[in-house]
Amino acid sequence: MTMPASSKRRTANAIIATASDISKGCRALSRRCVHMRAIHDQLGDPPLRRSESGFPGLARIVVGQQLSIASADAIWTRVKTAIDPLEPHAMLSLDEAAMRGLGLSRPKIRTLRAIASATASGEICFADLPDLSESEIRNRLTAIPGIGPWSADIYLMFCLGARDAFAPGDLALQEAVRMVYGRESRPGPDELEAIAERWRPWRGVAARLLWADYAHRRARPER
Repeated sequence: MTMPASSKRRTANAIIATASDISKGCRALSRRCVHMRAIHDQLGDPPLRRSESGFPGLARIVVGQQLSIASADAIWTRVKTAIDPLEPHAMLSLDEAAMRGLGLSRPKIRTLRAIASATASGEICFADLPDLSESEIRNRLTAIPGIGPWSADIYLMFCLGARDAFAPGDLALQEAVRMVYGRESRPGPDELEAIAERWRPWRGVAARLLWADYAHRRARPER
């Protein structure tokens, strides 16, 4: 994906754009955190995981919430086929019954319509977001009905590639930290945010390492 010029201007040192950025972050994290080093020694560099930005990128995040990767991909494929080109006005023209037929729940339909309406009306301009601070981006995104902190954080991490973005409300990250640290209970969002302070300014890479470790542990057969 080609990033807009504004993204390149804003974050020459703060964007994860290539696999070499992931490698750089892994080296930095391995030097300062024994847990990050242990994950990296075992699994190597995690995937880049950059996604399309703008209206399609945020819509894709909403579609995939609380679904398996396979289910999310299947529904997203149906959405893109039914709404082609995938633009706000085209989505708003589709009635609820048709959207339900694509496999979308009513709450997700409401959120997708809210994103489409905000984009079509100019309430949010995705092209402007890369020039804003991360807190401003979160505020703009969470002002859209149905978009919460988790969705905003995931957009920052994967659609904009923000190097230090993190998603403390993500249950998989919470569980990953619980396992890595050998805890009996997983940390809540506030505690996880505090733990993640030690991984600045590479929290986006730390999250990728933790997700990779979580997936690896889940895939291992029980002994």
